[in-house]
Amino acid sequence: MGVGGSFWELLKPYARPEGFDYIRNKRVAVDLSFWIVQQETATKANVRNPHLRLTFFRTINLFSKFGAFPVFVVDGTPSPLKSQARIARFFRGSGIDLSGLPVVEEGVSVERNAEFSRRVQECVELLELLGIPVLKAREEAEALCAQLNSEGHVDACITADSDAFLFGAKCVIKCLRPNCKEPLECYHMSDIESGLGLKRKHLIAISLLVGNDYDLNGVQGIGLDTAVRFVQGFSEDEILNRLQEKGNGATVFDGAVKSMDDSIPCLDEKSPRPKVPHCSTFPRKGCLEKPEGFACDCSTSDADHKEKEQKKQEMDDSIPSLDERSPRPKVPHCSICGHPGRKKSHLKFSCDFCGTFPRRGCLEKPEGFVCDCSTCDMDRKEKAQKKQENWQLRVCKKIAMEQNFPNNEIIELYLSNNHGHFTEKDGPHISWESPKTEVLVDFLAYHQHWEPSYIRQRMLPMLSTIFFREKALNPTNTLLYGQYEFDSIQRVKVRFGHQFFVVKWKKAVHAMASVAYTIPGDSDIEQEKLTEVDESIDLLDECNVPQIHVDDGCWFLLTDENMDLVRAAFPEEVNRFLLEKELKESKRRNKSGLRSEGVEEMPDSPKSKGVQLSITEFYRSAKVIFHEKPEDSAGNSDAQGRETSTEKRKASDSKLSKSVRRRLLFG
Repeated sequence: MGVGGSFWELLKPYARPEGFDYIRNKRVAVDLSFWIVQQETATKANVRNPHLRLTFFRTINLFSKFGAFPVFVVDGTPSPLKSQARIARFFRGSGIDLSGLPVVEEGVSVERNAEFSRRVQECVELLELLGIPVLKAREEAEALCAQLNSEGHVDACITADSDAFLFGAKCVIKCLRPNCKEPLECYHMSDIESGLGLKRKHLIAISLLVGNDYDLNGVQGIGLDTAVRFVQGFSEDEILNRLQEKGNGATVFDGAVKSMDDSIPCLDEKSPRPKVPHCSTFPRKGCLEKPEGFACDCSTSDADHKEKEQKKQEMDDSIPSLDERSPRPKVPHCSICGHPGRKKSHLKFSCDFCGTFPRRGCLEKPEGFVCDCSTCDMDRKEKAQKKQENWQLRVCKKIAMEQNFPNNEIIELYLSNNHGHFTEKDGPHISWESPKTEVLVDFLAYHQHWEPSYIRQRMLPMLSTIFFREKALNPTNTLLYGQYEFDSIQRVKVRFGHQFFVVKWKKAVHAMASVAYTIPGDSDIEQEKLTEVDESIDLLDECNVPQIHVDDGCWFLLTDENMDLVRAAFPEEVNRFLLEKELKESKRRNKSGLRSEGVEEMPDSPKSKGVQLSITEFYRSAKVIFHEKPEDSAGNSDAQGRETSTEKRKASDSKLSKSVRRRLLFG
């Protein structure tokens, strides 16, 4: 969930659509729970263990097609606040009265759903077999993803929880759609700061006002637009302190904070100071008669004089001046043109604002006219200022009515930088290893009931990516998965505006010797067709599945590979392919040029003398017509006797289903 309200809609205008190569060779932290929760919408059919299937295909896609180095993060033990909020969300979604909500004891956390925890553990086992690092957070996975991003351990986070920005994330990838030209929907904190003027503490303040994962309610009566407008009036350093002051009953007047209790005098101010008696006569010629204008300078009298002067000054300040007491005299405006002046005078002569010829009168004011004279402009500014002060006062009153606002424990959770089981000095242990292919085949065959050949085929894009990376560093490695060797580059493929090399692989000789090719019967072929229905991949998780290519009786694999990876591993092959491609294009251009010149040089062609050509002359059939050469019967019998087993297998290859051919190559 993250921040309450339509928070993602607020950030939507600042999203950046990025292409395939944006996260190539970069580290990305993935919130595994986010993927598992998406399984219901990602899988449109009733499939076995959709969480394993989704994690398997998306990880291979992320590693091979996007070229990223993923780091998966799983949730730890939730905090008591998160447990209480999750229970409240369940009650609210079930339509149960929240008054019966059980209260979680302080310091006690409620464990996550056992079924969900089992799915997470199975996905962790799958990822470890793929050689992908997995980290466990202390509490929330998105918090650790954001910490890894802010500290520079990863370049981006893949999560849909908007509170990742509150935990300090710099770049969040909300959506990942492989089958489009710009598959990544990225949000950068720098764009949010420049566009909305909101920084990390501003977003924390907004979450406290509208609700978050730890407090679903927020402040009653304050929505997202009001919260954004309110926090934009303060800097990042003072926003949380101002919320604390307003939660204690403070309000805002002209930018200064004033307590609501300031208008109530204290006990010392309400009780008058006791008067000290002073002599007024001089019996028996005791004291001297006080002179005219006498003022006693005792401490009590001096304090009284100062207090009177202060009260007099306060009263003078409270009494508005003559200009303030008397309302600003209204300047008459013409009802015809709307400018300052009386209508009667504007009927005979035009005003200076209209600028028409004399004795023609003023122009009639258009619809929605607003006078821009100094008096009207000052009135509008005063009204806007009073409206702003009244709006701030209403917001402050709503905040003051909330109990225990703001919750300092929530603020500390968002500002903490200790979400993982590692120290700042040591850092997280992140390393990628080679997949344990055979163990992974057994794991998926047990859980998903997939055939081993199907699993190996789907894994090949990931294995080929690892092969090209290792080949660039260690040229002695010559075989992919110990079975396939690089043959050639067949062509350049453009997919969603991005270019790939279609690489041709062939089975190594020693690997072919250990495989016994058998042609299954018709019943086996029908069984393979039935199993292929369950092995289809949703478009959301489609990966570059290797294609099986038959050329002159030999079977090859065709994979789509990144051009930079292939160039780094096989620079000579890439240069040879590009040179041949350039030569073919030049020959094609030369032939097209000669053909055009030949048409001009042969005006006397028999078909060019006004003869209407048939449709077959324009669109010839693509079918190849074979003419059988005349041979004697003895030659025919010898040719039939020399038919090899390779030709028989080639003839039977066309009858094999795709799954059977896959078994022969990956079995």
